[in-house]
Amino acid sequence: MVSRFAVVAVAALLLVPAGARAQDSKSPELAKHLAQLLDEKKLDSLAARDPQDAGTFHALLYFPGTQLLVVTAKYSAPSLLIDLLAKKDFRAVYVELSSASVPGSKVFVMDTYADGLMVKPAGDQPPDSVERGGTQSTFDGGWKKAKITEADYMKTFSDADAAYAHVLQLLLNQIKGSGS
Repeated sequence: MVSRFAVVAVAALLLVPAGARAQDSKSPELAKHLAQLLDEKKLDSLAARDPQDAGTFHALLYFPGTQLLVVTAKYSAPSLLIDLLAKKDFRAVYVELSSASVPGSKVFVMDTYADGLMVKPAGDQPPDSVERGGTQSTFDGGWKKAKITEADYMKTFSDADAAYAHVLQLLLNQIKGSGS
């Protein structure tokens, strides 16, 4: 009886890490690749129009080795941003999206160390965060502190990571296709 209980307990413990691994982040590889290309091309900003939603734009500011700040939003005067994109004034696109986007459409990602979103930071590193629709999610592993369930925390992370990976891929396509 004791050995059967021990086997069940060990099996339960082994299943938890497997579940956590199922939540593997999609954005780290893309973020690292994008950071490498930004370094190679000596760019500190990049922007693109979303090919699937003509009214949505994506822009980033890059601080080498430190941070990627990424904003996605709809913009009420898309022709202005299209002109800025044509001039490769990516920083201006970032500023416009950050300050004058259509209310409720903005998503802002703070990717600490430009290494993709992490469920929980390693050691004493600052956490990644995502602000969407006025709600901020900080990925510090503190789901209890946030007064949500672990499942809700992981779902929020998974959704944010998938959306961030999508934006990173669009920006990678931009940097590769434009010869920026």
